[in-house]
Parts: sequence; structure tokens; C-alpha cells
Amino acid sequence: MPGYYSSLSEKDRRCHTAVEAVKLGHGGISYISCSLGCDYHAIKSGACELADESALHQPRIRRRGGRRKAA
Repeated sequence: MPGYYSSLSEKDRRCHTAVEAVKLGHGGISYISCSLGCDYHAIKSGACELADESALHQPRIRRRGGRRKAA
């Protein structure tokens, strides 16, 4: 599972870990975050993205405006 996890994009990593945590049930988020070395909050945000179906169909991985501001 860690090999597959490392090959995914950032958005797909969040969604994949959220699905795995939901399958495990109670304590699944903590277990997945420890076993894959990812952030607990990233899994929580992936679960929110799965609940909001419009977020799954967005072509961008990150939100606009995340770069450094012009001087």
C-alpha cells in the first residue's frame, strides 16, 4: 500500500486515505496516518472532499492563488 500511495497525486492521496480510513471504521484515520506517514488533517480533508461530490470533479489539485505574491 505505501508504494501505491507514493505514486498518487496530492488530491488522489487524500481521497484514497479517506476511503481506507472509512473502511476501517473507528480509529481508522489514526491508523492510516501512522502507517502511511501522512497528516491526520489531510485525511480529514479528503473525507470532506468525498462527501462533497462537486470537489471530486474539479480539474485542479490545488486552489488558485497559492503562489508567491508579486513584489
